[in-house]
Parts: sequence; structure tokens; C-alpha cells
Amino acid sequence: MPGNGPRLDPDFRKLWIGQTISQIGSNITGVGLPLTAVLVLKASPLQMGFLSGAGAVAVVIFGLFAGAWVDRLRRRPILIAADLGRAVVLGIIPLAAMLHRLTIGDLYLVAVASSILTVLFDVGYQAYLPSLIARENILTGNSRLALTESIAQIAGPSVAGILIQLITAPMALLFDAASFLCSAISVWLIRKPEPAPTRNLETQIGREISEGLGASWRDPLLRALAGRTATSAFFLGFGSSLYFLFAIHELGLTAALLGIIIAIGGTSGLFGAFLAEWLVRRFGFGRTLIGSAVVIGIAMLLIPVAHGSVAVCSAFLVAAQLGDLAWPVYTISARSLRQAITPNRLLGRVNAAMHLLFYGALPLGALAGGAIAQALGMRRALLIGAIGVLLSTMWLVFSPIRRLRELPQAVGEIRA
Repeated sequence: MPGNGPRLDPDFRKLWIGQTISQIGSNITGVGLPLTAVLVLKASPLQMGFLSGAGAVAVVIFGLFAGAWVDRLRRRPILIAADLGRAVVLGIIPLAAMLHRLTIGDLYLVAVASSILTVLFDVGYQAYLPSLIARENILTGNSRLALTESIAQIAGPSVAGILIQLITAPMALLFDAASFLCSAISVWLIRKPEPAPTRNLETQIGREISEGLGASWRDPLLRALAGRTATSAFFLGFGSSLYFLFAIHELGLTAALLGIIIAIGGTSGLFGAFLAEWLVRRFGFGRTLIGSAVVIGIAMLLIPVAHGSVAVCSAFLVAAQLGDLAWPVYTISARSLRQAITPNRLLGRVNAAMHLLFYGALPLGALAGGAIAQALGMRRALLIGAIGVLLSTMWLVFSPIRRLRELPQAVGEIRA
């Protein structure tokens, strides 16, 4: 259990606290941004697909450059700048709403800008983590950060639902902007010296990017993680663009009820974050990764089969949210494995490559899901997406990961 793990550096706890606050705010935006489109701007399914995919397209263009910069520069200043930038960007929506000038284009703009800054932060902090804690404590550190995400998933959506009812969806996003300011202060308070980056001024950034992509493909463990990431992200895109429309328009749920249901998933995720270390040590990395991926796919199948009264439909969605227990288990295991086997000088680029695969496939899935929903209906589109997520587990089954019990030692080099 996380509570029984080794003691971690106080500077890591500063990062952890800042992440907890900003993740709560981000989960408010995760509900507030799409509901602003649905309730305020009356967006169509195709527009929701564009909104879900807009930020991901920006990540595709920018993501690999982010990884190269993270490996070239010190990572702590990057984290602070990204947090401050996200605070400013998210302030655009409530300001435009107060001026009665809010459009769907504004939501696309904010989705793009905030996604670029988020990938810069995420790539940076995942590469920064090994400099704050010993590599043998990586599993424990990632468990703590997964707890952050689970706590935020409990508090954020439920608070978002209430805020949206009281002050409207656009104004609720102010709370996320404030949370990023808190995160920036927490990272600024970290005092542990960061190792100087290894930088070859004669190396072109294109070659550095290619090196990161090569490392992600040539190592068989990283390749399996990458394949599952890209495939599952494409089919997850179906749900990301349609879930809110389906729940509100076809199942008849209110914003407040939907917020509570999503918060239940956060509670389940919190339990999964507590269990992750024990599961890995009990069953090994391979079985834990594969088992958690299967549970995620099965849980997603419950969404499109929801039918009946609001109470019955809510029960289906609650059951699906209980499957969120598997998300932190998978994330902790996969992230720890990636950080353990990747050399520090490549870690930013390998993290960026994984982000590229996820956020590159996600908009394609969001657009495909929106188009299929227009032609065949949202229920069928969500069913196709759920089956695809479940089948993405085959990348792990047919790889060396299935035989992996212990966290491997860091390799000295991965040749591109």
C-alpha cells in the first residue's frame, strides 16, 4: 500500500501538493469546458468532436518539440512557466462570457493553448521526477501522484457540477486558473538542485526528436506500451467526444447528477491508486498491466448498453465508473516501467513520444466517433469505441511484458 512505502524527499511532497491542487482544478475544466459547449453554445456532436480533438491536434504538432526542449533545458523552470501560462489561458473563457462574446472558436483556442502547455508540463514533470527521488522509489512516487489524480477526480467533477449550477460553466473555469497559480508556487518552492542537462549544441533538434522516437520503438517493452497507447487512445476518442452528449441528451441526466457519477469514478480510482503497489508486487508488472487494461475495456462497454429510466441509466454509468479502479493501476505500472528503463537524457523525448501517440490518436478517434455518431447514432459509436479499447490489450499480451514480474533496472543506452 502507498502508506507503507519508503519515505520520500520533502521536495517531492511540494510537487505532490501542487499537483493535487491543480488536478482538482483541471477536473473542473474537464467537466466545465464540454458543458460550456453543450449548455451555453448548444454544440452539435461534430462540434464536440472538434472540441475534443482540437487540443490533441496541437499536441501532435508540438509534443515532440516539447520532449526535446525538456531534455535540453532544466525542467523546474519549464514547469513553473507552463503553470503560469495555463492560468492565463483559462481566464479567457470567463472573460469572454462576461463580455457576452463567447464563441465555439474561443473554446477551440483555449483547448489548443492549454493542451500545448499541459503536454509541456506533463513531459517535464515525468522527466523531473527521477531527479527528486531515487529510481528504486519510482513506483512509490508514481503511486503518490496517482493518488493526486484520483482525489482530484473525486473533488473536481462534483464541485464542477455545483459550480456550473450556481455560477454557469464558463465562470467555473476561474477555479482551474487559480489552481495553476498554486501549482506554480509549489514547484517554485522546491530547492533540491537539478542535474544540468546533457546538451550537444551541434545536434539538430530534428535528430534529437528522431532519437526519442527510435528509443520508443526499438525497445520491445516501450514498443508494446506505445502500441497499446496509440490504439486505445483512438478508441477512447469516441467516448471523449460523445460521453457528455450521450448522458445528457439520450439518457436524460442533469449536469449535477453527471458530476456526481464522474466523482464516483474518482473514488474508485482512489482505491485503485492505493492498491496499485500491492498488485504489482503480488502479481508482477505484466499481469497487472494486462489485467488493468482488460478491466478498463470491459467497464467502457457498460456505457453504450445503458438504457431505461434515469435511475437505471445512472446505475449503468456508475458501474462503468467503478471500472476506473483500473486506470491508476495501469498508469502507475506503465509510467514506472517507462521511467525505469529509459536513460535520463532520453526521458523527456520518450515521454513526449508517448504523449504524441496518445494525443495524436485521440483527435482522430474523436472525429471518427463524431462522424459515426452522426451516421449511426451515439450508442453504436460508443460501442465501437469500447470494443476497440478492449482489443488494444493485445499489444501487451503478445509482448515480453506478459512475463515481466519485477521493475527492470535502468538500461545504460537505447540506440535509436
